[in-house]
Amino acid sequence: MARLSAARGPGYVPGTEVEPVAESSGSPASLRVTPGAKRMATFLVEGGHRLSGRVRPAGNKNAALPCLAATILADAPVVLENVPRIRDVETFLEIVASLGAVVTWTDRNVVSVDPRGIVGDTIDRALAERIRASLLLAGPLLARFGHVALPPPGGDVIGRRRMDTHFIAFEALGAHVSLNGGFTIEAVRLRGTDMFLDEPSVTASENAIMASVLAEGHTRIRNAAAEPHVQDLCHMLVSMGARIGGIGTHTLEIDGVKSLSGTRFRVGADHIETGSFIGLAAVTGSRVVIERAPFEHLDSTLLGFRRLGVSTTREGDDLVVHGDAEHVIRQDAFGHVPKIDDGPWPAFPADLTSIALVTATQCRGTVLIHEKMFESRMYFTDKLVGLGASIILCDPHRAVVVGPSPLTGGVLESPDIRAGMALLIAALGAEGTSRIGNIGQIERGYERIDERLRGLGARLERTD
Repeated sequence: MARLSAARGPGYVPGTEVEPVAESSGSPASLRVTPGAKRMATFLVEGGHRLSGRVRPAGNKNAALPCLAATILADAPVVLENVPRIRDVETFLEIVASLGAVVTWTDRNVVSVDPRGIVGDTIDRALAERIRASLLLAGPLLARFGHVALPPPGGDVIGRRRMDTHFIAFEALGAHVSLNGGFTIEAVRLRGTDMFLDEPSVTASENAIMASVLAEGHTRIRNAAAEPHVQDLCHMLVSMGARIGGIGTHTLEIDGVKSLSGTRFRVGADHIETGSFIGLAAVTGSRVVIERAPFEHLDSTLLGFRRLGVSTTREGDDLVVHGDAEHVIRQDAFGHVPKIDDGPWPAFPADLTSIALVTATQCRGTVLIHEKMFESRMYFTDKLVGLGASIILCDPHRAVVVGPSPLTGGVLESPDIRAGMALLIAALGAEGTSRIGNIGQIERGYERIDERLRGLGARLERTD
């Protein structure tokens, strides 16, 4: 029997389970709601086995969250398809519902948001501190009400995550920002402007876009982020009636409109999850087919993995990962040690540096992994060293990996979403058994990851 989760206004509980119950009258199924229980769980992994089969990437989490925030701007219900059922999305929907929106899961990965009942512009502190993406509500609430009060957001502890770029954008549009333990933003009227962001921050760009689509006049956003999730947000807003040019570039041209309508929009496939499955196949020595891969967003990802010697081919809409071949790291010209470094789009994604690092432990040769954006993301390498990996952590941003190194299972703890997935991949490639704690971090970004990995033949148990 299908299990759905429903959210209906301020009383919504993300863990609620809903089962369709057939009625004898032949009328549409009613819903029986039973409160879901939150549980602390671990993964018990038996590694050292090759995987095989087909897997499909879920919807892009980092696109779903800003798109859900943008529903606040509509004057009618918005339906989003291909929304991943993960903890971050559930938490975000709880915040939206707490503001007065009616939120309803109409299918496994389809959610409807009716924002017409939103009357508040102040976000609950406890909810905001559970998720970094709560910050994305600042732009749409400011555009709709001219005022927003938001506590400091939570999220992964992967280094300093500055908010100044958001404030630069709001002030350029005519708003006044006050810092008071959290922050309050007020604007009598938002007016279009020519703004230059001091860094191509993804969430700041998304907030600037959502505030600008209802601002009076023309806005140009220079040095804007151009990641696939930013593009998805722009395409959704255009389907609602917004006027946005330059989508996919670092300069956006926006003509403000008076209102935005409801829409139905499909969130794109997650290129980060696709990259995670590439790393999984390489580390476990497996041939894996990734169905309906988002090839338009994979250029830098495939280039990075090719540098590690991981071979892939395209077959129609599918990406075939030849993880069962030997992986030899490609040296730079004249024998220089190669590197994989991240950067703003379209460079190699920062969220894949953890996956690239664990992949490199099973490739022959030496490579430098340079994570430029977050100074704490690389600290999980000590856990890989404990499994047997040969890694030198040069500083908070750089690690030298020498491979291949045989890995042996151990007891692990997931520190954040991407490092957690990297450790899970390492455990599946290691000989013996591993126990991974704090898997809620992994589940914040990867939908039903244990079920989907078992579908590839992974020996993975979930224990409470």
